[in-house]
Amino acid sequence: MGKINVLSFAVANLIAAGEVVDRPSSVIKELLENSIDSGASAITVEIQNGGVTYMRVTDNGCGISKEDLPVAIRRHATSKIKDAEDLDGIITLGFRGEALAAIASVSDMRIISKQRDSAVGAILEASGGNILSVSDRPAADGTTVIVENLFANVPARKKFLKKDVTEAMSVSAVVEKIALSRPDIFFKLIIDGNVKIETTGDGSLKNTVYAVFGREFAGKLIETKLSEGGVTVRGFIGRPDNIRANRNQQNFFINGRFVKSRTASAAVEQAYTSYIASERFPCCILFLDIDPALVDVNVHPAKLEVKFSNEKLIFETVYYAVREALEGNTARPDVSLKPSAKRVSDAQRPIEDGKTESLKSAQLQAELYRSITADQASGEKAARVAAKPETAFAHVTSEEYRKTFAEEKKPSAEAKAVYEKDFVKAEPKAENKVAEKAERIIEKSLSESKAQTSPTVEPIASAEPQLESLQYRIVGEVFHSYVIVESGSEMLLIDKHAAHERIIFEQLKAGLKDIKVTSQMLMLPIEIMMTSDELQAISDYRAEIEATGFEFSFGRYALSVSAIPEGIAPDGVADMILVMAERLKSGTGTAGLTRDIAFEKALYQASCKAAIKAGREYSPAQIKTIVDKLMQIPDITVCPHGRPVAMVLDKKNLDRQFERT
Repeated sequence: MGKINVLSFAVANLIAAGEVVDRPSSVIKELLENSIDSGASAITVEIQNGGVTYMRVTDNGCGISKEDLPVAIRRHATSKIKDAEDLDGIITLGFRGEALAAIASVSDMRIISKQRDSAVGAILEASGGNILSVSDRPAADGTTVIVENLFANVPARKKFLKKDVTEAMSVSAVVEKIALSRPDIFFKLIIDGNVKIETTGDGSLKNTVYAVFGREFAGKLIETKLSEGGVTVRGFIGRPDNIRANRNQQNFFINGRFVKSRTASAAVEQAYTSYIASERFPCCILFLDIDPALVDVNVHPAKLEVKFSNEKLIFETVYYAVREALEGNTARPDVSLKPSAKRVSDAQRPIEDGKTESLKSAQLQAELYRSITADQASGEKAARVAAKPETAFAHVTSEEYRKTFAEEKKPSAEAKAVYEKDFVKAEPKAENKVAEKAERIIEKSLSESKAQTSPTVEPIASAEPQLESLQYRIVGEVFHSYVIVESGSEMLLIDKHAAHERIIFEQLKAGLKDIKVTSQMLMLPIEIMMTSDELQAISDYRAEIEATGFEFSFGRYALSVSAIPEGIAPDGVADMILVMAERLKSGTGTAGLTRDIAFEKALYQASCKAAIKAGREYSPAQIKTIVDKLMQIPDITVCPHGRPVAMVLDKKNLDRQFERT
């Protein structure tokens, strides 16, 4: 007797249902997609007990005829496609004809529907996949699907369901995603009699985001749009102060379908490099419009994943759409009086009561600067020190330092020790060429600034800026860390270290772009063990990788690197090549971008070291120069580590706090 059995239709249906329906939220997802495909402009979802006992989805779409109702719950019965060629250009959300059959096989189902040109509607009742009745019934235009007692006939599946509140949250998340995908449709979600979500359906994505995620989230978004190679990316990304500890708020829609895309997610996260902390994740609501023939949506049972014919094009379009939006962002966070966790960076050294060492250090710093800027009446030296821009970017130059200590009024030995500890630049390590490049850029900037400085500039007697040109006023500084600036009807609270750090970082980054990419030969090749698919990815993109400064040859199971880009430390080459291979293989990056990100990260530390420190006293001229630069470049909103540079409190909110309005 043979051991191979042909399963009955009922058992096969139960197995197939497990691929489509695993919890109430998956039922809601399938029913919502059918409602959208029907052309509905208003959809209402209602659940009870997490959806386990009762779910209802009502729409005003095209409806189903009485003759089609029994066919609708059969497997592979659909009105979306007809021939195999239709799979090459799917534009509907549903197309397999499995959803209603799967749902009906594991629940008690009723479908009430009426077409617009019909005088009366119809109702189908089914239980466990068996049709109980089909009859006429008065109904409004559209379709209502009621699902009760989910998994009543499949106890093994039912025992894996979570608590009602957890299942309800999962349903809510599904409705949120689908509501975002179609701002032109009115959505309402009712959970146990309470309205949880209600969108406007006016076609405005911003209004839909407001309805789904609230005012605070919607207020911290940046709009973006970019078209490249037949791909259009549009929507909103979160500002650097609108971030999360996970990827749950990354929403991608391919031709209106919510999907999870590693390619798009990687592009967004790499675009935020130097804008947010590395352990945080950005938020986004991005729509990708692409020719349906260039994307395969039939690669996942729940249609949550897609496959692109050109992953690189998708990655680059999303990356540059996000990056351009971030670079053009000028919004700064509002001052919030809510308590926050205490966070002290390596660059912050606040002066606290009882910390005599920190206080002494700050006093010695002040002594050093007073010595350098002393004797205002002499004119030439005072004008040079007070007026030249480079005093904001390299506290005291080595030349000034030598001249200062050669004069009669020498600072104390303790002040000299503090200068040498905190301000004298250390020799860059031989293997770290990025630091050398940064050093050259800073020196070049200083020499250019000296050449442009006029010897007849009058000394600056105070830190107050010229309001005629910049339209702001420096009010003062608190805690030797935060500068208060009045600008129009707003008050800015500026973190002087974060602001200075970002200014230096942008200068270094711009300077590196002007330096030609060169390679440095290695005395001994670096052998990197790799898998066959990683080696294949390196081979496929060899020209692109070599253009970044690498030279290598292939072994059977390894890559032998004989030259690396100038600026990359040899001990980091293996990790960089492996990351590059993985990103190229999966379509989540390019060789040039991977190298550029490595360079940017190498500049973080240099910028932090060169920037003035919080908790220390600096001359008014230095503070003024930093504020000048910050006010002239409004898109400097965060430091390279992702912390805000400045916060805003407008006069209207301040008046409200003091009950003046």
